[in-house]
Amino acid sequence: MSDKSEGRYAYEGIDRVIHEKARLSIVASLASHADGLLFNDLKELCSLTDGNLSRHLAVLQESGVVDMKKSFQNNRPQTWCRLTASGRKRFNEYVEELERVVSDAVKLSARGKRESAGLSPA
Repeated sequence: MSDKSEGRYAYEGIDRVIHEKARLSIVASLASHADGLLFNDLKELCSLTDGNLSRHLAVLQESGVVDMKKSFQNNRPQTWCRLTASGRKRFNEYVEELERVVSDAVKLSARGKRESAGLSPA
């Protein structure tokens, strides 16, 4: 018989592709700009270098989270970045999982405070 609490806090819904700090910043920025962002605007919002942003965008693009379109404006290359429909869905699921993490932490904290005050658990 398996212990029901085994792995309770593993949070398998934490998407490792999105969870990395720089990629989370990129995805969150794109999630708040439905039409997408230009590479340089995204770079500024996320405080990343050209090379760092390029590498993280490549990972996100390979996993189907981000779509990029290259074009020219005034004879200058531009890269437009946006979340794919599945990328937006994955981000929303990721946020829901983080909400579960926070909810569990709040419940455990409240229980710990009650127990340390000598109150029995509810």
